[in-house]
Amino acid sequence: MGFICGFSVATGAAARLVSGYDSFGNICGQKNAKLEGIPNSGMDHTHRKYVFFLDPCNLDLINRKIKSVALCVAACPRQELKTLSDVQKFADVNGSALCSYTLKPSEYTIPSKASGVCPKLPVPASAPIPFFHRCAPVNISCYAKFAEALITFVSDNSVLHRLISGVMTSKEIILGLCLLSLVLSMILMVIIRYISRVLVWIVTVLVILGSLGGTGVLWWLYAKQRKSPKETVIPEQLQIAEDNLRALLIYAISATVFTVILFLIMLVMRKRVALTIALFHVAGKVFIHLPLLVFQPFWTFFALVLFWAYWIMTLLFLGTAGSAVQNEQGFVEFRVSGPLQYMWWYHVVGLIWISEFILACQQMTVAGAVVTYYFTRDKRNLPFTPILASVSRLIRYHLGTVAKGSFIITLVKIPRMILMYLHSQLKGKENACARCVLKSCICCLWCLEKCLNYLNQNAYTATAINSTNFCTSAKDAFVILVENALRVAAINTVGDFMLFLGKVLIVCSTGLAGIMLLNYQQDYTVWVLPLIIVCLFAFLVAHCFLSIYEMVVDVLFLCFAIDTKYNDGSPGREFYMDKVLMEFVENSRKAMKEAGKGGVADARELKPMGWG
Repeated sequence: MGFICGFSVATGAAARLVSGYDSFGNICGQKNAKLEGIPNSGMDHTHRKYVFFLDPCNLDLINRKIKSVALCVAACPRQELKTLSDVQKFADVNGSALCSYTLKPSEYTIPSKASGVCPKLPVPASAPIPFFHRCAPVNISCYAKFAEALITFVSDNSVLHRLISGVMTSKEIILGLCLLSLVLSMILMVIIRYISRVLVWIVTVLVILGSLGGTGVLWWLYAKQRKSPKETVIPEQLQIAEDNLRALLIYAISATVFTVILFLIMLVMRKRVALTIALFHVAGKVFIHLPLLVFQPFWTFFALVLFWAYWIMTLLFLGTAGSAVQNEQGFVEFRVSGPLQYMWWYHVVGLIWISEFILACQQMTVAGAVVTYYFTRDKRNLPFTPILASVSRLIRYHLGTVAKGSFIITLVKIPRMILMYLHSQLKGKENACARCVLKSCICCLWCLEKCLNYLNQNAYTATAINSTNFCTSAKDAFVILVENALRVAAINTVGDFMLFLGKVLIVCSTGLAGIMLLNYQQDYTVWVLPLIIVCLFAFLVAHCFLSIYEMVVDVLFLCFAIDTKYNDGSPGREFYMDKVLMEFVENSRKAMKEAGKGGVADARELKPMGWG
């Protein structure tokens, strides 16, 4: 990927991307060399620093680019120019010629000479894009139509207009609700740290009340709006009112189904909910001693944003890299020929691999810090910053392990993405059998990816404990997970379910606040898109925070497996674990035996992950 970036910069792509170039291959803002066989090339554009399109709204929806002659100009027209006389006056006053280089400003008003070489009238007011020196129309209505054309599922553009207007009208509410979800996630993390013993029951009760309350409010609003007289509604708002009524009905039915399913799941798992209290208590102690764990999602997100910015910039470089060639219209385009034209494929693979690599680094960092905490008998002797110590070990010893684990995920993710792309391209063209096979393959690859993700996370924990390579660690982790499958189910399934309830609590609270706020906003239009945006953001934020807690729980279990194998609590072989965790597993074993699910297999001793 470094070679790809260096190649695109070395071939002049950086200057062409930032400064822009005209239709004859000249880079704006500098002197240019003559291109053989291409007229108007090799011009001195030192004082012409901006790219101006003669017809900026002539968009190619297939290739997603502007089909217009591009010129280098000294200034962008800040006011609309309605006639060729205005274009000529702009050139005389500002010294910026908006017509072809071969045409003098005094000839702009001659129709026979200006036809096809001057901008399309009226010339819209434009302003230069910061850092990229392109004159972009101030009124982006033509680009809005371009966006509408890309949204193929909208058959009636008025629907899209109402959705967008709804988002713009309620942007302050959306921003406030997103901030609310962030605050609620932080509060939940604090609660997990300090009152973990009662958190499980608090979350359970609040989710029950929240789901019942949200469902009840939705049905109440639906009944209220349905009974409201439609004669008082002006005709222009009648369609909006019908859209809101239909959206409320869909929301109410969906909330009812979700509430019923949630109650059934909680009914089945009610006997195991109490067993998670001890596990949450131990994990809460980890966050008390390692408070920087809470901020891991921020560092990971920051690293991902930096990498994605680099990746997008390199992709833009690749779009302007290569040698100058003439297209069908006789204008210059820059294209890469030979094997190098397929570099962007590897660039896409690099996007997936390095993104997974960054996420895996977070998992290894968390695993290393929790392992250090677990196997330190006297917690007062912990390193000053276990997180930084874990990062240091990761960089010094375990980068290859993380790279291999993320590469395996990439090998599974790429075929799934290719199949998803083929499915979208063949939609409506393939027969039922082919569609079923394609969806089955996508589903199987998705399941394989999730299983490998879970195995990789445990392999990183095994690496942090035993300092073995990735394959050995993955094998050891897989063996211990299989041999203690019931204990894994008792700890991880119930614990993960409670964390899921925490995410549901945050989403329901944010969604309920959004419903109440949007209901009393008089100038609001359509409910659908803003509420979906808020709920998705709330779930994303809750997932980022609580996924760290989930990692800590998984790491604690593997540490416990090693601890119980090599230690039995006798003098000289004392346990490293917290006593509450041991009581939790013993209670879980008793509960499963009473339910008839334990048997002889469940009474086996925990197996080691490795010898030494």
